[in-house]
Amino acid sequence: MTETISAHSELDYRQSRSLGQDAWLRLRRNKAAVVSMIVLIALALTGIFGPMLSPHPYDRIYPQYVRAPASFEAYPRAENITPAFESAIERGRVTIGEITIEGQTARALISNDEPIDDRITRYVDRSDLFSNARLENLSADGLSAEMVADVQRLRFLFGTDANGRDVLTRTMIGIRISLAIGLLASLMALVLGVTYGAVAGYLGGRVDNVMMRFVDILYSLPFIFFVILLVVFFGRSFVLIFIAIGCTEWLDMARIVRGQTLTIKRQEYVEAAQAMGVTSWGILRRHVIPNTLGPVIVFVTLLVPKAILLESLLSFLGLGVQPPLTSLGLLISDGAANMRGASWLLIYPAVTLTIILFALNFLGDGLRDALDPKDR
Repeated sequence: MTETISAHSELDYRQSRSLGQDAWLRLRRNKAAVVSMIVLIALALTGIFGPMLSPHPYDRIYPQYVRAPASFEAYPRAENITPAFESAIERGRVTIGEITIEGQTARALISNDEPIDDRITRYVDRSDLFSNARLENLSADGLSAEMVADVQRLRFLFGTDANGRDVLTRTMIGIRISLAIGLLASLMALVLGVTYGAVAGYLGGRVDNVMMRFVDILYSLPFIFFVILLVVFFGRSFVLIFIAIGCTEWLDMARIVRGQTLTIKRQEYVEAAQAMGVTSWGILRRHVIPNTLGPVIVFVTLLVPKAILLESLLSFLGLGVQPPLTSLGLLISDGAANMRGASWLLIYPAVTLTIILFALNFLGDGLRDALDPKDR
């Protein structure tokens, strides 16, 4: 008896679940999709907040650390501080004794046959490695003292580029820009494609024929040629890129939604709404468009990586964002130009872009399986 009640309760619970809850439960069972979702959220948070927390601004140039290899050890290296400190002090024509490095402070015992002039500290301050040079423990006769200077030690976990900028911070900026362009271009394609395709499919007849022939005409325009024209007339900008991608990628969305609409408008609930006097816009808004969201959501998850790849292609060709702002495509372009002498400039942005694309594709596959009506 208890088992029968339990079975009926479980059956009632399953029947009471909405389609969205049912899709979410199936999506959670897909481990690859869940892991991809977590990875994308982590990368998005890194792109948003990472540059704010980084000690290096993305456009800050360190001329003394051009193409510095990726390392967990701070720059300058300990073995390079002592010779540089000694070379700077020698310009003051004093005798140098023992040199010690304590954290971010360099100390050296100095002496001279004549009283030491405190202006010799400027020789040390002129160096790019040292600052706040000063004399301490000056003897009563002024013939000996201790030269002390602060050493600015910096860590570049991903190394620096050909201009001496931190690659880690620029990679995080690249994540932000690439994801933003991908999402904005996909959102633009979503709005244009869903609206256009739903109207064309629902109205049908000559209106549908004319609207879809216009889509065919736009398909014939080369994407790169279209972007070059926009760049020539309006110049390179962040807004222009996602507008250019969105204005070309909505065509596929329109065709998908039109095909779905042609099927949905023959359903009984749509005919019932028409019989009740619901306006065409009301039917599109309440019945047609909501029932096309399953395939549309899946297509958007596949459109985002496509938009990111297109942005990367444009940046690689020099038509993308303008320096010092950067994107993953622009970083990969710079890395390819310096691949032999500084491989880290290519490895880190390329690996990051690969992870984003894999995660988006796995998430799209998971959503496709979760929203497939045949599996309900």
